[in-house]
Amino acid sequence: MSKKLVSAKPESGKDAAGARDQHIPVMRDRAIDALAVRADGTYLDGTFGRGGHAREILLRLGERGRLLLMDKDPDAIRVATEEFAADARVSIRHSSFAEMAEWTEARNSDDGARVDGVLLDLGVSSPQIDQAERGFSFMNDGPLDMRMNPHAGESAAEWLARAGEREIADVLWQYGEEKASRRIAKAIVETRVAVPIVSTLGLAGLIAKLVGRGTSGKHPATRTFQAIRIHVNRELVDLDAGLEASAKVLKPGGRLAVISFHSLEDRCVKRFIRGDAERMPVRRGLPPLPQATLRFHAIADAVLADDAESAANPRSRSAVLRVAERLP
Repeated sequence: MSKKLVSAKPESGKDAAGARDQHIPVMRDRAIDALAVRADGTYLDGTFGRGGHAREILLRLGERGRLLLMDKDPDAIRVATEEFAADARVSIRHSSFAEMAEWTEARNSDDGARVDGVLLDLGVSSPQIDQAERGFSFMNDGPLDMRMNPHAGESAAEWLARAGEREIADVLWQYGEEKASRRIAKAIVETRVAVPIVSTLGLAGLIAKLVGRGTSGKHPATRTFQAIRIHVNRELVDLDAGLEASAKVLKPGGRLAVISFHSLEDRCVKRFIRGDAERMPVRRGLPPLPQATLRFHAIADAVLADDAESAANPRSRSAVLRVAERLP
């Protein structure tokens, strides 16, 4: 699910540069090509990460072009600031892309939409997974945090300590499609009475003991960790809000490019792009219902990583790129 290959958290400009050398953004050229970047256009990268897509956009911009960078992770914003703050064409905002329409660089009440292209590269990034202290990985022990912005909101450990059994089960099923959601939720609630669940390996070990390894080759905690991460970070809520916000900031003819990494994300994107274009059902014996105004037109079908990229970067295998154009 991760897509930005960086081995460790950069603690200085030098380390950040080393991390960027290892950075392999998924479908970089295909996504940027899909945006149809103009030298004098304005483009918004709502998930800066470590800047693989942003750098390519900037290479295609001229002196009058503009690049707007957003990320909810303060580490990502620090890297963006170190590298791009001195470039007059670039503006940086520490915020979720769900709030892009509130950024006056992208849209304001006087002149409306300003943006020619929006790029969203969804999911958790490799720097976040690779840092045990961030709590995303069940492969290395660390505090059970999972927040993309560790300074805001409730950590995974805090949520698991207070949530009811039914709420936990619902989250595991809805966001992880975990078949053993009820058993796992029951075990979590029973275990936390005696021992707080505060570490990644503690939770992963509990699930592995309960569910077993199976034959899929995946760690038995994979779906549970995905579900908790999505819930803690409100990822699908933010995605829905961000897609709606893109319709407000994009000029007519502007492009929306979204790279997703699991079916829940892709389903949201697919429905958003084509949802307004689907005709509402006509009720028998009644006049037709009014049709919603079309906002986007899909540009071709969903794009998958090709064989060469999948071989070079295994984390691209689950990636799906969807592109749409803002209609007048």
